[in-house]
Amino acid sequence: MSRRSTKPFNVGQAIRIAVMFLMMAIVNTVCHGQTTKAAMYQFPFSPGEKLTFQVRWSFIPAGKVILEILPVETLDGRSAYHFVMTARTYPLVDVFYKVRDRIDSYTDTQMTRSLLYREQSTGRRPKDVTVIFNWNQGQVQYSNFGEKRAPVQLLPGAFDPLSIFYAFRLFELSNNSHLEAPVSDGKKCVLGKATVIKRETVFLVSGTYDTYLVAPELKHIGGVFEKSPNAKMEIWVTADERRIPVKIKSKVSVGSFVAELVALSVNSD
Repeated sequence: MSRRSTKPFNVGQAIRIAVMFLMMAIVNTVCHGQTTKAAMYQFPFSPGEKLTFQVRWSFIPAGKVILEILPVETLDGRSAYHFVMTARTYPLVDVFYKVRDRIDSYTDTQMTRSLLYREQSTGRRPKDVTVIFNWNQGQVQYSNFGEKRAPVQLLPGAFDPLSIFYAFRLFELSNNSHLEAPVSDGKKCVLGKATVIKRETVFLVSGTYDTYLVAPELKHIGGVFEKSPNAKMEIWVTADERRIPVKIKSKVSVGSFVAELVALSVNSD
């Protein structure tokens, strides 16, 4: 009998990976030139939007993820979108593996590239990550608690693992389309790839949704996915102009998880 790992499943990491793959499933404007200047300013999102997901590990309610857009800020003299993701486990799961994560992402207001990415975690594996996108030099640099890695060369128009989700929402989906876009976490810069499998109706507590099922490629991701030869992930995105993720499902060697949209609010101003 094979020996299975007894290491606790990192729910926070699973949440981050799930969202990251959704974000990578796009066609990037710089690489493919399919978006006009006018269309780029007709964004299907705006400051004040807030998406709340509940995450289950197998059948156990494990945690909550919130994606929101804060007011436009000024970053190094430039107007910038400010996207935030927070993830936290519920009290029952806290006993075994407490997660309190926050990610902040900044892009230019034309949504053509990332400017800055920060990730903080106070859980079992604390992080204080800063990723600086230096477009003058075409490089990105990662640091954790002030310890810097060597700069990495950027692909044109690269987004970070959070802001790329919002860039994704600028584009239409269709059955069997193949999607790719550059994304960097500061350690590497790769082309994230995904395939639109089919159109499907999804029934959730928050409502019934007409969606596209998207399957991301997993080869660039390490951790629990790298150790699971048969790992898979499925993401359901609304088949309208908003392209909102409503369900994320994954299966790996240590179990499975599902993240479902439970609340959506939009600034009415």
